Amino acid sequence: MAGHRQSKRRRYLMWGVTGAAVVAGAGIAAQTSMAATTWPAQKTYTGRAFDACTAPSLAAMKAWRGGLYGAAAVYVGGKNRGCAQPNLTASWVKSVSSAGWKLIPIYVGAQPPCQTGTKSEKLTAANATSLGATDGKDAVAKAAALGMKAGSPVYLDMESYDVTNKSCNDAVLAYVRSFTKTLRGKIYRAGYYGFASSSAKAIATATNKTDLPGNLWYALYDQKYTTTSDWPWGATQFTGHSRGHQYMVNSKETRGGYTITVDRDAWDAPVAITG
Repeated sequence: MAGHRQSKRRRYLMWGVTGAAVVAGAGIAAQTSMAATTWPAQKTYTGRAFDACTAPSLAAMKAWRGGLYGAAAVYVGGKNRGCAQPNLTASWVKSVSSAGWKLIPIYVGAQPPCQTGTKSEKLTAANATSLGATDGKDAVAKAAALGMKAGSPVYLDMESYDVTNKSCNDAVLAYVRSFTKTLRGKIYRAGYYGFASSSAKAIATATNKTDLPGNLWYALYDQKYTTTSDWPWGATQFTGHSRGHQYMVNSKETRGGYTITVDRDAWDAPVAITG
């Protein structure tokens, strides 16, 4: 997903039709430390998705329905969320869901201590675990207030950073583990958005997989609509409807008289449970 969390334009400067199927009740993605409790069946979507900095108006969503995309990612919260969300309400979620859209909740949490640029919230080695828990609670509260029910995923947005900086990377992983454990404790599924060359790579290649998210959304701008042929890591990782791929950014598109600048995603992963 894009640097929507900051200014979309700024992130791009820094770093810078298909059949769709919805499957309810596909097995819970392989996640360690999953609480031994009864989980709602997850809802997954396979097809094209988009994410935009600001959730489009209800009229725009209705005009775009039935076209290229079947799912939309929305920024539900986080201190580093880059755009105001005047349209994103519980009523909006209910209406677009009733119209047939699948929704992908994103939370723009604390960013790495070694990341360049000014962020509203940065984690440190000292507060990574406590801040991960705080942000995890907030992410669940924000998603629930929008009508995204238990069993829904929340995708933690982590922008690019120097993963070779061991102390920084260790702090990020501690934060992510705490965020993930907090979500699972409240019966929400953990997802993660990051860059294939850095932040997503840190999750996929971590030696200790304990309490890392079970769903990985990787940014790799190769303009390939796939979650398999360009998957950068082991073929057995994040299988069973657990992958998303952001493959194109800043695509200005007009449908039904409404123009929206979106990032394009290939999706095969959980989406919000609504309605």
